[in-house]
Amino acid sequence: MDEKISLEAIALYGDMYADAVLKGFFASRDKITGPDILKLCNVHQVNLFVIRELLRSWKDEARKLKSPYFDYEHPDVREALDNFMGTLSQQISIDRQHFAPLLKKASSQALMAIFDPYDFYVMILTGKNNKLEVASFRDEIKYMKVNKAPLDRMLLRMEQRNMTELAGNEAFAVLDEILEEVNFTPEDVDEYIEQFSAVVPLDPASFYVSTAPIVPPVRQAPPPPPPVEVRRPAPPPPPVSTPPISTPPVSQAPPQPKQHNTMRPPAPTGAAASLNEKHSRESRSSLGNNLHKISRIKDSLTINQKFMFTKVLFHGDFELFSKAIDRLDQLDTIQSALRYIEEEHASTWDRDSEEFHEFMELVEKRFI
Repeated sequence: MDEKISLEAIALYGDMYADAVLKGFFASRDKITGPDILKLCNVHQVNLFVIRELLRSWKDEARKLKSPYFDYEHPDVREALDNFMGTLSQQISIDRQHFAPLLKKASSQALMAIFDPYDFYVMILTGKNNKLEVASFRDEIKYMKVNKAPLDRMLLRMEQRNMTELAGNEAFAVLDEILEEVNFTPEDVDEYIEQFSAVVPLDPASFYVSTAPIVPPVRQAPPPPPPVEVRRPAPPPPPVSTPPISTPPVSQAPPQPKQHNTMRPPAPTGAAASLNEKHSRESRSSLGNNLHKISRIKDSLTINQKFMFTKVLFHGDFELFSKAIDRLDQLDTIQSALRYIEEEHASTWDRDSEEFHEFMELVEKRFI
């Protein structure tokens, strides 16, 4: 893959878009209300994500309501709190200083949901402590309208199985099944580009960064210095020939054929040899020219790669994939990394597949 989404570029544009909206709204007002928020931005997804952030804030406040004297978990109390929340939601009033961070975060997340839905899914599925709680997941996607279909189906499947929570690797496995079943394709972005551009011009190409290596310019070698004329002394006179001195012949043994050393270093044995041999034979000469170093494989993976490698190379086991990546990031040399891959994982891999070559390229970049 030659390009990947830059989260920094998305956040930068999100801030610019939010600043423009804030400037327009608060030019004549001091506070923004709930009804104002729902119609604030021309991109409706941004407005919904602001409401979602307010819901999160309310829940955080509600969790702090604990007392040694009162039972806040009693059904009557919880019902009263829910009613209170409904009443309070009708009385939203936020000044610009406190509203700006909410709008900037909502703008960036809306951009991710539109232009980078797979990474957005990762944010949701990771949950807290690598666990996805069904109740929280339901609240998260309630305010999502863009590229929502796979998450709706995932929630339905979890509810049908009476699940209350899922570990991170299980959640990824379920989503992977659903993406394959529905043959998911992200929504067309042209309409959203037009909506964002009505406020701040948007070039979606600015969200992508190239993963190709930067080739430094070739410096021209300086011209060679002019040749220096060297005067050589005159050659010595030819030697005077003298008659040869005859000597009795000496019997010699017939010449023996030259012995060649036929001993070779022992060929590497075992599965670990093949990847190391392949690396030394094919890859090493190209590392400096075609690849650029990454500090950690884990930080360089896109969600597309996570799904692709998990499914094709690690048999759909996201936990196994994650442990392998963590182990590779701990190793010190390319040889030890190749040995680990060969001994622990690669025995069933298709080494002609695109996924295999892309995975191995990431490993090589780690150890340049």
